[in-house]
Amino acid sequence: MHNILVINSSVSGNDSVSRLLVADVVAAVTRLNPGVRVTERDLGAKPVPHLTADNVEGVRGSPATDEEHQSRKLSDQLLGELRAADTIIFGAPMYNFGLPTGLRAWFDYVLRAGETFSYSEAGPKGLLVGRRAIVVESRGGFYSDGPSSAIDFQEPYILHLLGFMGITDVTFIRAEKIGFGPEAREEAIAGAREEIVRLARRVAALAA
Repeated sequence: MHNILVINSSVSGNDSVSRLLVADVVAAVTRLNPGVRVTERDLGAKPVPHLTADNVEGVRGSPATDEEHQSRKLSDQLLGELRAADTIIFGAPMYNFGLPTGLRAWFDYVLRAGETFSYSEAGPKGLLVGRRAIVVESRGGFYSDGPSSAIDFQEPYILHLLGFMGITDVTFIRAEKIGFGPEAREEAIAGAREEIVRLARRVAALAA
């Protein structure tokens, strides 16, 4: 059975373009392959706690306090969802040229030495090989090309974090210029939906 983990991170609720398009990706893939199993994690509606001095050792060291044990338990839970997935679908809007803090916090919990990556004399090695990621990006401006690409701290960062864990099969679906007015927003959504249809067929074929 093919397992999909869906991670939304927008805090905009029903107004979120990334949520809308993530739902389209999930619907398209499940329609073409009804045997898939979907697990959802909503970091916008139910964010995970940020790491602090009180809980960080639960993720990066040996937990001792109640707070540290709670963060280790949450990290283990998030890692379990991630390991069980063949495909991870991210809804990642651009906030201030980067990631929503909820998504960044999720990465803080799953980037654990010995669990998702390891170090050796040859350098870091990702341990989650063989998985696929689909990242739906919504952006108010246009950052995929031209002068503004230099201030895109969203896509390169996501690509690096996933690659650090060994997830190198990454596809980005972009809805850009959604802040340029209603017509530009609808055009961006329509263009992204065309990409989703093509991508879903490929994913479903691999999952069958």
